[in-house]
Amino acid sequence: MARELTVTVQSWPLARPFAISRGVKTAADVVVIEVAEAGARGWAECVPYPRYDETTESVVAEIEQVRRAIEGDAANAEIQSLMAAGAARNAVDCALWDLRAKEAHTSVAALCGLDTLRPEITAETIGIGTPDEMGARAAELKDAPLLKIKMDANDIEARLDAIKTSAPSARLIVDPNEGWTADIVAAKGEYLQRIGVEMLEQPVPAGDDEGLRGIASPVALCADEALHTSADLDGLKGKYDMVNIKLDKTGGLTEALALKAKAESMGFGIMVGCMVGTSLAMAPATLVAQGAKIVDLDGPLLLKEDRKPGLDFTDGMIHPPKPDLWG
Repeated sequence: MARELTVTVQSWPLARPFAISRGVKTAADVVVIEVAEAGARGWAECVPYPRYDETTESVVAEIEQVRRAIEGDAANAEIQSLMAAGAARNAVDCALWDLRAKEAHTSVAALCGLDTLRPEITAETIGIGTPDEMGARAAELKDAPLLKIKMDANDIEARLDAIKTSAPSARLIVDPNEGWTADIVAAKGEYLQRIGVEMLEQPVPAGDDEGLRGIASPVALCADEALHTSADLDGLKGKYDMVNIKLDKTGGLTEALALKAKAESMGFGIMVGCMVGTSLAMAPATLVAQGAKIVDLDGPLLLKEDRKPGLDFTDGMIHPPKPDLWG
């Protein structure tokens, strides 16, 4: 029986508006693909991201361009050459991994040669607001072991002081989403270290980050928008201490695992992150997250409602997916 590909667009409302330096999000618009073959079904979700000129329409069009290959016998390795890195390839790559695991009656982790997956601490994210609003949200999340703080260039210390007061025991990471300058990074480094911030994620625009080379930051600097695939790593040395691996940037699990291995060999610390999506989008990333220094896979916690069954996020941990979800 030939493979059959199904592509759908879905919108998942957020529990509350979510603000970052580039704007406010109220729903997660995702593309889901299913690949069925001989009674087995693999599926996956990707999140088109406007920052990379992606829309649900453009991602669906990319997938449709390779429909014949997908419905033929294309394997994950062939998809890497047929499609560019990005959300569309992520959905295809992860759906094919899931299909292979279902057909072989095993797990994707086993196919990838990984040990038994373990739960990992995941960050929970606080969007941009007034200091009082962000402090109040931190109070709601005060028992979370790790908080990720979205930030722009305004009221930096007032906002972070409010969060630290409300959640004094939480580990902190800060993400300006390219909204700072190198001067702000240099000026705020000692303050961030003093209040216990462990990492500063993509503080300056990815195309204008040379200024980071001259900063001896006391807080680890992590590349996000500046990193997509392993081909980007050489240019990040001397500017960043860590890299944030997201499957919607790498174009799937295949490249994400290769990127992680190369980054580790080059001495980069590993963060594994996500766009805002459902548990189906997070599930493949749990394989990459094994042993990562920072895991930020809380996208489903920002939704009004997640898939059922979804991932288990008990006690600030993200637990590995069960086969009825993915993998």
